[in-house]
Amino acid sequence: MRILAVDYGDQRTGIAVSDPTGRIAGDAFVIREWDAGRLAEKIAGECAARGVEKIVLGNPVNMDGTAGPRCEKARAFGALLREATGLEVVMWDERRTTVEAHGILTANDRHGKRRKETVDAVAAALILEGYLGGH
Repeated sequence: MRILAVDYGDQRTGIAVSDPTGRIAGDAFVIREWDAGRLAEKIAGECAARGVEKIVLGNPVNMDGTAGPRCEKARAFGALLREATGLEVVMWDERRTTVEAHGILTANDRHGKRRKETVDAVAAALILEGYLGGH
C-alpha cells in the first residue's frame, strides 16, 4: 500500500511518498500553495497519479502534548484532504520533525535558500518514516 505523508505549511507543504509496499519512504518534494482548497486538490492529483491508498498528515501538537491553534488548522486541512481524495487521513504527531529536518540539512551542508527549499520535504519524510515504523 503506497502512503503519502504531508507536512502542512502556510506557504510550502512537504510531501513524501512511500514505496509501493508501504515499508520505506521514497520520493519527497514540496508543493507551493497558500490556498488550502487548491493545495488539497494538488495533493489529490499526486495521490491519484501515484496510486496512494492512505494519507498521513502531520499533527503539530505542542511539546507538552496539548493541542494548539496549528492542530485545529491541520485537522481542518485533514477534512479537506478526505473530501478531495476519498482516502483515509491519519493524524500523526509531528513533534520535533522540523528540528530534526534542520539537523539533517545542517549535517549535509544545506544552508540558506537551499535549506528553505528542502526542509519541508525532509520533515514530511520524517513524518512518513515515523508512521511506517510506529504503527
